[in-house]
Amino acid sequence: MCQLFIHADSSLWSSRTKSLRIQGVVTSIRLEVFFWNILEELSFRDQMTVNQAISKLYLESLDADHDIGNFTSFLRVCCSRYLSLIADGAISREVELPLDDVDAKHIIGQETFRDKQRKALFNYNSNKLPVN
Repeated sequence: MCQLFIHADSSLWSSRTKSLRIQGVVTSIRLEVFFWNILEELSFRDQMTVNQAISKLYLESLDADHDIGNFTSFLRVCCSRYLSLIADGAISREVELPLDDVDAKHIIGQETFRDKQRKALFNYNSNKLPVN
């Protein structure tokens, strides 16, 4: 398992800082190159720049009354969820299909159902593990 990750391109986990303006305020965001690459893909799908997409995520998070005290963690989770939804078949990775067009409510419902199934399976299997 570890070889799959150890021999990957090491530049992916190097950090890069970008400055951007959100509601007129200049801020800096430091993320690993891997996450910047995913944010570029997300942005491209909805025909935005990375800065526009980040600003949109920030503003929509505020509108939803989310605590975004650690916004860089939020961005990492957004990128990870995007890849997870693709892996689960909930969304396509076709960059021609805008993310604004997906049925988010339906996808989140399916995701919640899958998460409950996974937790039940993990709990069931963990109870079957031998005790040392």
